[in-house]
Amino acid sequence: MELRHLSGFVAVAEELHFGRAADRLHIAQSPLSQQIKLLERDLGVKLFDRTTRTVSLTPAGQALLEPARRLLADASAVRRTVRAAHLGEVGRVSVGFAGASSYSALPLLTRAVNTRLPGIELVLEGQTYTGEALRRVADGTLDIGFVALPVRRGITARVVRMERLVLALPDSHPLAARSEIPVSELAGEPLVTFPLSRESAVREAMVQACHEAGFAPRIVQEAPDSYNMLALVGAGVGLAVVVASARNIHLEHVVFRPLAGNDVPVLPIALGWRTGNRSAALHAVLRVADEVLPLPADAPDSGG
Repeated sequence: MELRHLSGFVAVAEELHFGRAADRLHIAQSPLSQQIKLLERDLGVKLFDRTTRTVSLTPAGQALLEPARRLLADASAVRRTVRAAHLGEVGRVSVGFAGASSYSALPLLTRAVNTRLPGIELVLEGQTYTGEALRRVADGTLDIGFVALPVRRGITARVVRMERLVLALPDSHPLAARSEIPVSELAGEPLVTFPLSRESAVREAMVQACHEAGFAPRIVQEAPDSYNMLALVGAGVGLAVVVASARNIHLEHVVFRPLAGNDVPVLPIALGWRTGNRSAALHAVLRVADEVLPLPADAPDSGG
């Protein structure tokens, strides 16, 4: 039993017409008919009932259809895996991520890698904020990290998203009635943010914006991730400066308002990797990232 004979059988079984099946396979009808005859001879059964007008599956043909589809799919997977090995597109690639920005980009990347690079396993490591991600990429314990610019020397970065900071606040807060909120209005307000120890770029940008507005932020609570931070906002613990992508997290009693002013920080979010990393698997993933995570029009030079 040859795979090309099974492929011909499946095409005829699905089209129920030899001419259309031959066109689909880009072969002439006569060789296709010969393939079916050879397959029937090999199996010792009749697979199709044929008249001058119709083609239909026999019970034996019906029984063969699903196993034939599975065999062809398995054969295709084998070809992809062997080709991936030949190209070096096998292995594991670790990806560090944290925060709402990566939550929107990461699924696009993982789905595309799983589809296009079946020989590569993505190892996802959450709660890896910019500072930690940059250190781990530099020392080789992490292949790729979602990080905010700028990156340190020896790391190459490619911007995948531009994130403007917004304010998350309880829907009952007086500032929720405003269409936009100047950073100066946050003076004295209780704020929830990421832990200082995690070296979050969002926290650093928030603190800097407050200092530039003439006050030190009043941080009353830290949260390990965006979801827990917004849950604390909804509970009335405080307000939170977050990236605009956090709007995709829907929690009761939490609303978002733009921060007013032309000097509100915009964070370039990038994929960062060690410049000297020559892993074929890593660069295969980066090629996929180039396709599914297009460079934003307003992205700055990544540096590295």
